[in-house]
Parts: sequence; C-alpha cells; structure tokens
Amino acid sequence: MRVPNNRVATPSATVVTRSTLTTLTTAVGTAGLAAAAANPGLLAAVDQHAAGIRDSLRGDRRPLTVAALAGYAEGLRDAASEHGWAPPTGPVDWAAADWLLTRLLAVCLLARALDPRHLA
Repeated sequence: MRVPNNRVATPSATVVTRSTLTTLTTAVGTAGLAAAAANPGLLAAVDQHAAGIRDSLRGDRRPLTVAALAGYAEGLRDAASEHGWAPPTGPVDWAAADWLLTRLLAVCLLARALDPRHLA
C-alpha cells in the first residue's frame, strides 16, 4: 500500500537549511561575531577560516550558497562529535576559542554575508 505524498509531512530543504544555520547562530554565531568585532585577532582568525571554507567549497568557481554552508557546518559538527566534541553549554571564552568553534563562527560570517535573514 502506498501512502499519498500529500499525507507525508517532510520539511523542505530550505526549512532544514534555515534551521541548521539558526541553531548554529544561536549557539555560537551571535556572541562569537560580536566578540570578533571587538577583538582584531579573533576577527583575523575567523577571516582566515572563512577563506579556507570558501576554498573547500570552491567558492572561487561557483557562488557559495546557504545550503552549502549549512551542509558544511553539519559535516564539521558530525565529524567532531565522532571524536568526542560536544557543543559548548555555557558562555564561550572567545579569546581562547578552539579551531572548531572558530571554523563554525566563520560559517556564520559567510552565511550572514549571503542571507542575513537566516541569522537574525
């Protein structure tokens, strides 16, 4: 027996993408980007990570998309979780942020540049 498509509620790719970036922004982006604006060293590190992400996603050959960034962030978090990493549960000391948090912050920076509605 087949279930008609109109009876199966599945979120669209756009909804999933927005959810991923909104969750990431809530967890690290808002506070991290504010800290980067006040700390030139952190901002420089985030910019370097953003360049690395653009290279990984071939942003020089095709435009970056919010979906590509969300997928990249999910892959990064999944790989880190497999190695025992857990998202921060409290405030982050952005002056001593690790590589992964800085990389995720760079995703937020790139996503904000593409579509700020996802990071409100």
